[in-house]
Amino acid sequence: MTKESFADRLKKAMNARGIKQVDLIRYAQEQGVKLGKSHISQYVSGKTVPRADMVHFLAEALQADPDWLSGTSPAQETEGETTMREFKKSSKLEHVLYDVRGPVVEEATRMENTGTNVLKLNIGNPAPFGFRTPDEIIYDMRQQLTECEGYSTAKGSFSARKAIMQYAQLKQIPNVSIEDVYTGNGVSELINLCMSALLDNGDEILIPSPDYPLWTACATLAGGKVVHYLCDEQSDWYPDLEDIKKKINSRTKAIVIINPNNPTGALYPREILQQIVEIARKHQLILFSDEIYDRLVMDEEEHVSIASLAPDLFCVTFSGLSKSHMIAGFRIGWMVLSGNKSMAKDYIEGINMLSNMRLCSNVPAQSIVQTALGGHQSVKDYIIPGGRIYEQREYIYKALTDIPGITAVKPKAAFYIFPKLDVKKFNIINDEKFALDLLREKHILIIHGGGFNWKQPDHFRVVYLPRVEVLEQASKKIADFLSRYRQ
Repeated sequence: MTKESFADRLKKAMNARGIKQVDLIRYAQEQGVKLGKSHISQYVSGKTVPRADMVHFLAEALQADPDWLSGTSPAQETEGETTMREFKKSSKLEHVLYDVRGPVVEEATRMENTGTNVLKLNIGNPAPFGFRTPDEIIYDMRQQLTECEGYSTAKGSFSARKAIMQYAQLKQIPNVSIEDVYTGNGVSELINLCMSALLDNGDEILIPSPDYPLWTACATLAGGKVVHYLCDEQSDWYPDLEDIKKKINSRTKAIVIINPNNPTGALYPREILQQIVEIARKHQLILFSDEIYDRLVMDEEEHVSIASLAPDLFCVTFSGLSKSHMIAGFRIGWMVLSGNKSMAKDYIEGINMLSNMRLCSNVPAQSIVQTALGGHQSVKDYIIPGGRIYEQREYIYKALTDIPGITAVKPKAAFYIFPKLDVKKFNIINDEKFALDLLREKHILIIHGGGFNWKQPDHFRVVYLPRVEVLEQASKKIADFLSRYRQ
């Protein structure tokens, strides 16, 4: 006999009362309870089981018995039957979301498994769209592969860290020695490491909205409280400095910036960065700067590392080769500690402890860092007029903004655009549903704005890595879909 799951009981209670997911979300807002559309979607799909306090809230909203809803009512065992033990995921994951690979992507995978061809505009993975790793890098890795069979030191090989240190010097980041450089299995691993080493339960950290959701997920998993500051679409998606100021309190430990930004493609000017430094200086905060797209800047704009403006603050700057050298699968990123390291002496000990625990990063990938940073920068050919990324940006910006009901800020860097939907025109109240509907009808996979911790259901992210002819087909399908779409 199949045991009834929490999702089964939840759907049964919702059907009995004629209540939809959006009704629960609205009721939660009225009661001051934090319940997002991604949370309730995961409860209904059976991917997540809520904590006891959330079960009681849902039971109250649905006028159901909380013991029945939670499945803790006394079991009616019959002779010879035993209750199967059920293993649940850690409660630490309760509020951890990563919708870049979430429910919409899972639906796309299901469709592909049935033979449907899906155009994936959801993730910044250059290889499937014909971007190739430079030949010199492949050659150098092959030549050194037999020397990469053992562990490196925890922080990484000397040659890789030396090259990264010199790159930091070119970016005018102050007070960096080779001991301040850490390699990682992509920047993602290092973000997780930094959050785990820093945050205690209740510590607050300022992260942009919209954000790259791994930042919010890692900070939440570490026990921290994420406070999202707004980026202003009316000001080219620059951080709202006044919003940052009013959200700082005695529990705030750090400010995160993502520059160039994912998902908006924004590039922050020196004046904005300087004002963020002044805020951090006033409150003695750590600055974390995710700069993985710093070599994908267009229109002859300049990328400025915020650490170069803050020699008296403790800064951690992240970058890597995944995007600029089209080697996302190699998993090689780094972080550089700079500025006033004396104020973070104990924290650095924690970073070193966690770095040692994972032994080291991918050694074959470390072997090509020196070649990649010191040789010809092939990415420059992509980001000038006539180059693939530049021309694809030009096309997708015009194609999307020509669609009635869509507006967008033209990105200046990376390979993402974050268009805005006219929610009144399309009657959109659930952006995840919009993404699912587009996927099911047109077989185009995008990520809804909520996946980037954007609270309004009015945005989505498009990756413009495909060639122009593919983007042309995709934009026509989106236009056709929206010409008839109403939620």
